[in-house]
Amino acid sequence: MIAEIQPLPHYFSPDHQEFRSSLRSFVMREIAPHVNQWDEEGTFPRSLYGRLAELGALGIGYDEAYGGIAADIFHQLIVFEELARPGAGGVSASLLSHTIGLPPVANHGSDALKRRVLPPVLAGEKIAALAVTEPGGGSDVAALKTTAIRDGDHYVLNGEKVFITSGMRADFLTVAVRTDPAHKGAGGVSALLVEGDSPGLTRSALKKMGWWASDTAHLRFDNVRVPVTNLLGQENAGFKVFMNNFNAERLCMSASACAYAQVCLDEAAEWARERHTFGQPLVSRQVIRHKLVDMAMRISAARGHVYELAWRLQHGVGDPAQLVAQTCMSKILSTRAMQFCADQAVQILGGMGFMRGTRSERIYREVKVMMIGGGSEEIMKDLAARQLGL
Repeated sequence: MIAEIQPLPHYFSPDHQEFRSSLRSFVMREIAPHVNQWDEEGTFPRSLYGRLAELGALGIGYDEAYGGIAADIFHQLIVFEELARPGAGGVSASLLSHTIGLPPVANHGSDALKRRVLPPVLAGEKIAALAVTEPGGGSDVAALKTTAIRDGDHYVLNGEKVFITSGMRADFLTVAVRTDPAHKGAGGVSALLVEGDSPGLTRSALKKMGWWASDTAHLRFDNVRVPVTNLLGQENAGFKVFMNNFNAERLCMSASACAYAQVCLDEAAEWARERHTFGQPLVSRQVIRHKLVDMAMRISAARGHVYELAWRLQHGVGDPAQLVAQTCMSKILSTRAMQFCADQAVQILGGMGFMRGTRSERIYREVKVMMIGGGSEEIMKDLAARQLGL
């Protein structure tokens, strides 16, 4: 393992480091030894949610009145970084699907709804997911077609969602719907919480290139009735709810991507030290050392950008539009670093890098979902340009 540069203390306090140490111990003991098996099986034990909740990893940043834990952005980044250490994106993605499914409820739901939904999810007893993407929409959230028509005290949902992480298991789904079909743009979009056992909701599992241990679903809503009390925020004003949600998701994905890149570097460096070619360790070859330095350089640059951005967000330093642009750039930088490091690690491992079971092989397959999910690189650049006034 190549020693990581220790972040400055104004990023991570002793409390942060203590939390990281306990979480790392749990991950390496309870998750890392099993990820190959879980990947091949396409699932992992649901009980893992509860065990992770006991460490406080699921409740970070949520109101203590609902079972949350007082913490900051850096505590959240630690969770994403440490869960990336086994190099199994599917496990991490499902365990943390509530980090994108639950904030709209916490920030825009009624008190009664929050009291019913937040505590069991934060305790690991229930699973929450976000359902925005549609078969014909991709990153164009404003073009969604799933409708929710008011009928007395209920909305009647019809439509489809696809690529939904935790979509098969989720007990609660935060769904983007169009409550004003006459409005085809961002207006007319609302956010609704849909119960997982709602009549008319059907789910189909999807096969994927990576993230095998994570269930990913195609959801269909056929006259699903949802109480009006499950509306999150104001009717026809849900677009901003989801846009703000995406910014937090992108920051956490950036931290994860840097951590996955570090996993690739660690595995490649370890292999290069142990593998001998023509009587010498592979790492003795200058070309290999240069590859490792190139990997470390990209990780350092991307991680530094993530931490600086997180600090600014934590302390409210900077113009909001500039911070959104920086968030977009952070996701691009970090996922590109992950892509580069995965490619170089597989190259250094050679034939072994092509074998299932190495962390680099698995991460190599999972790079693209990180580059596309939460907003593709192309979308990120365009959004950053608009925020910068270009």
